[in-house]
Amino acid sequence: MNRTSRRGAMRSFPGAFSHRLATALALGIVAASLLTFRAAVPPDNKPLPALTADKGAFRILVSGQQVGKEEFSIEPNGSDWTGRGNTELQSPKGNTRVTGTLVVHPDGTPVHYEWSATGAKKASATIAFAGLTANVELHLGNARPFTQTFTFTAPLVVVLDDNLYYQYTFLARLYDWEKKGEQSFSVLVPQELTPGTVNVDSLGPQVVNGTKVEELRVKTEDNEIDLYLDGPKLMRLVAPAANAEVIRE
Repeated sequence: MNRTSRRGAMRSFPGAFSHRLATALALGIVAASLLTFRAAVPPDNKPLPALTADKGAFRILVSGQQVGKEEFSIEPNGSDWTGRGNTELQSPKGNTRVTGTLVVHPDGTPVHYEWSATGAKKASATIAFAGLTANVELHLGNARPFTQTFTFTAPLVVVLDDNLYYQYTFLARLYDWEKKGEQSFSVLVPQELTPGTVNVDSLGPQVVNGTKVEELRVKTEDNEIDLYLDGPKLMRLVAPAANAEVIRE
């Protein structure tokens, strides 16, 4: 079964682990499919600014109430870079823990990604990126592994997974701050096996709590997220429609 999805990433914010994959397996969807979609390249092929090592934590709030916390780190790994996130979420249905590790080349091209979720549902997956393809192997409970191959037209794809907000640092780095204006990027939401496109635009410098930051607006087909950065550091994310925000401690 071939499926092509062009829905925007991050349809919900913050999104708990999607039950769509469990439903797909229960309905017997073929465990190997091929999707092809366009991928972005760095604007004008300009050299990208160097990544900066970073470590910290985000508080995740909905309607002003804290519902979770993410601890993260971004650090060099040989000639590549590795980002790690560990998120704890609380809800009336129980607690959920989501972890994700992303390895990228210096130009932002993803090399490897793995995530796991524990709570009411247990799942994990690995994604190996090689050239224009990404091979996914998903483990959901005791079911047979679900495999899927994504094929891109260019190797640069931004990984933006559910509830792992440190990954927006990589998106902000790919944005051409000299050129400004709206720029498009192809993304992949691994926990939902969903490719999509985001449009990013600079809203210029802002002052938040007495600190001057740069604001980026990230738009999908059905969502809008504002990023606030102090230099290379992501300080805050806001999703007005969901009355949700992620604040750096």
